[in-house]
Amino acid sequence: MKLHDKYKKEMMPKLKEKFGYTNNLMIPKIEKVVLNVGFGKHTKEKAYMENVANALTAISGQKPVMTKAKKSISSFKIREGMVIGATVILRKKRMYDFLEKLLNVTFPRVRDFRGITDKGIDRTGNMTIGFKEHLPFPEVRGDEVENVFGLEVSFATTAKNREEGLELFKLMGFPFKK
Repeated sequence: MKLHDKYKKEMMPKLKEKFGYTNNLMIPKIEKVVLNVGFGKHTKEKAYMENVANALTAISGQKPVMTKAKKSISSFKIREGMVIGATVILRKKRMYDFLEKLLNVTFPRVRDFRGITDKGIDRTGNMTIGFKEHLPFPEVRGDEVENVFGLEVSFATTAKNREEGLELFKLMGFPFKK
């Protein structure tokens, strides 16, 4: 069963019953998934930026937006307008496809994976996960990788508090530590 269908048929009634919602629009759901990569010390290397952009395109199925510095910071050798990262925002069908792939393929491929800590969920029910390397994603071939980079995956929800967000992620199938 697809994740979106599972959400509508199984998770919505459970959330509605547990939190006592009177309306289906009150039930928390995931609005968007944001993939983010910072270039760090590689901000002047065009080849590195292209490799990251190509890998993010393969992982998400969508071309990344290059983020630019808003102001100059001399201690980091950053000038205003300099490209310092790449980001992709997934919504609707692509988001659910990415979530299915993340839960069923990527997490089992992470080295020494023991589960996600629930400390990554903030007080408004949103969650952020960091990957030390992008290799567990199935679209990335290990023998073709020139540069290994970390990425951050953020899940924005409509939950009102931490408990609602945690219950949504648990019902969705996220592997939390016991």
